[in-house]
Amino acid sequence: MPFVSLQYLLLLPAVLLLYRVAPGRLRWAVLLAASFVFYGAAAAPFLLLVLVTVILATYLCALGLYRSRSNWGRRACFGLGVGANLLVLGSLKYVPFVADTFGAITGHVAGPHALSARFAFVAIGVSFYVLTALSYLIDVYTGVVDAEPHLGYLALHIAFFAKLTQGPIERAEHVLPQLRSGKLPDYDGLRSGLLLIGVGLFKKVVLADRLGAYVDPVYDNVNGYSGAVFAIATYLYALQLYFDFSGYTDMARGSARLFNVDLVENFRRPYLSRSVADFWRRWHISLSRWLLDYIFKPLQLAWRRQKTLGTAAALLVTFGISGIWHGAAWHFVAWGALHGLYLAAGVYYRPVQKALHTRLGVPESPWLVWWQRALTFHLVCFAWIFFRANSLADAVHIVGSIPAGFHGSRWIFLSRGPTDLVVLVLALAVTVWLRAALAERDAAAYLLSRPIWLRWAAYYGLLLSIVLLGAYGHSRFLYAQF
Repeated sequence: MPFVSLQYLLLLPAVLLLYRVAPGRLRWAVLLAASFVFYGAAAAPFLLLVLVTVILATYLCALGLYRSRSNWGRRACFGLGVGANLLVLGSLKYVPFVADTFGAITGHVAGPHALSARFAFVAIGVSFYVLTALSYLIDVYTGVVDAEPHLGYLALHIAFFAKLTQGPIERAEHVLPQLRSGKLPDYDGLRSGLLLIGVGLFKKVVLADRLGAYVDPVYDNVNGYSGAVFAIATYLYALQLYFDFSGYTDMARGSARLFNVDLVENFRRPYLSRSVADFWRRWHISLSRWLLDYIFKPLQLAWRRQKTLGTAAALLVTFGISGIWHGAAWHFVAWGALHGLYLAAGVYYRPVQKALHTRLGVPESPWLVWWQRALTFHLVCFAWIFFRANSLADAVHIVGSIPAGFHGSRWIFLSRGPTDLVVLVLALAVTVWLRAALAERDAAAYLLSRPIWLRWAAYYGLLLSIVLLGAYGHSRFLYAQF
């Protein structure tokens, strides 16, 4: 059940009504039932059983390790819980990939009939709620949080529909207290939640889906294009992915806010980053923090004797895992490896960077800031080629074709009518202008503090733009495949 669907627009107010009339001690049950209904409609029915298995295994193992009086018992319960979650994730995402790879080597698998292709969308949401379960187990094991004795609250933490299929990947210490409280949101909370949902819907149907109409024909038919058309499609894809995923996150945060639950911010103007490391502090923030806390830091600590080399190696491994997490395919592995190489190179470059800028006389120059932003954006876009391509072979073909320029290529913007292009350009211009005007301020909070006439003008303008300018028919969010 995508957020951009009639079913969800009917489910959300119905759940909100039940939540408000239910006794405080039962509100968690309303949200949990709604979460199971949501997931059952969004994914293959058998995945409900997978979700319940993850919840029960995580609950029992966390409770066991928390109550165990021996180190051996704690380690056994922790290992069992982690192993069960990884088994679920591996069997749905990576066993088909390994089988396809082995079959391709031996010549027994045809690409279109590959197991990984058939399972790609079946495992919707599994990667996200398994990471939520793993972070909970690790935090209980390390003493960051106590084991949750109430099965319902833990189940809701893992399965809460607002974040179930695409995150944000939340920590128990942040979300569980909010779910336990069962408090109703105030008027401002309801207003800001609905406004966030509207902003996210605008990003998705007016911007992301309209951009996708230019990107998809190029990336899905790489032999039909050549030259700089691939570069243009890649820049447009960078925008499409941002508006699609940040739009989803806005809708997720807005939906949760209707139930007085505050989810973490997942994006913070990522394409204004001054380095790739800075990019990962601004892009998919909940995943970046997960990777930092549970993979990079332990590896860096284990390899601390190797100093800079150990840090660089930890980054390579961490982002290699990130690539594999995003998808069981070699082009995702290449994307993760690229980011690992960017960050590892940055570890060696950083000590000489300040001295170099001082010698050149540009340590505080605004030109340096914009140069760093432009360089980072292009490095990220180059890696997006491997992320968006349908295969590693397609990505390599695109990279090799870009230097050919425009010779022999079809002009990408001619694939759509002039109306689509005008709407897209105007919508992008307005969005960029508003984002620049707001700077670091939260758009919803800022608008809600304005005079009533301005607020209602913005509400009506947002609603009309969604209804009249939306490119409908592409309801699936891009990150649903991960």
